[in-house]
Amino acid sequence: MRRLLFPLLAGLLLSACAGHKPRKAPPPAQTGASPSVPIPETSLPQSRRYRDARDGGPDVTAVDVGKLVEPIPRVEPRARYGNKSPYSVLGKTYTVMPDVHGYVERGIASWYGNKFHGYMTSSLEPYDMYQFSAAHKTLPLPSYVRVTNLENGKSVVVRVNDRGPFHENRLIDLSYAAAVRIGVWPKGTGMVEVRLLDGSRPEPTPSRAVPATDNRSRVFVQLGAFAERDNAQRIVQRIAQAGLGHASIVTTRIDSREIHRVRIGPLESVDAAESLVIRLEKLGFGLSRVAIDD
Repeated sequence: MRRLLFPLLAGLLLSACAGHKPRKAPPPAQTGASPSVPIPETSLPQSRRYRDARDGGPDVTAVDVGKLVEPIPRVEPRARYGNKSPYSVLGKTYTVMPDVHGYVERGIASWYGNKFHGYMTSSLEPYDMYQFSAAHKTLPLPSYVRVTNLENGKSVVVRVNDRGPFHENRLIDLSYAAAVRIGVWPKGTGMVEVRLLDGSRPEPTPSRAVPATDNRSRVFVQLGAFAERDNAQRIVQRIAQAGLGHASIVTTRIDSREIHRVRIGPLESVDAAESLVIRLEKLGFGLSRVAIDD
């Protein structure tokens, strides 16, 4: 799993999990307790920012994730740090959502763990991989969401306190504990639904999602959305000529306008879809994305 982060922006936006190890500080604790002293250094380049070069789970599993308690959604003021809007990462600009009422979205979840344990999140809270937390590109910090694994129906409540994942085809980055709770770990990624929880009122009893009996009915690659159907049809023809798979046009209506989306699939897995995204870009089809069908 690769996690892309962003630098400190005008003192207000810190990169996701972008702390640095101080010169003489010991490694972050792996005991399962929240790190008592966060690693504050944020001036080093990315290559020198973390103790470990690669991410992973705990070296020794000292915590029974099944016994950890999920956070209870509550109303919190927006964090002073991590909510700068708009902000830019790797040449792309993101805008923090001003209104999140009714937010629900489906996409791909990944997770992050030991490499970032004890280092600063974007909201200047130390990341604890044994807490139920998450990173999201545009939700206000903090926010509470219920993340449901569409492949097995398991769900978890997480507190979003970090920015990321800055990967074009990732919706949310879960903490190690959250990923274990819903079965995204050790697989690496999973198809999920993310639903905002309103801390000012009790959450209605969540309905258990019915897991897909065949994931191929849900994974597609979307190449674009067109106002003119003829433009969409030309893309479909190019895909057929290149032998890239079955492409179709899905027409929806948004604000009384018809939008024609071109997508390839269904595909065997998220990994297959992401490989196709890379291939399409190399062939000059432009930027495409993995889409999870309802």
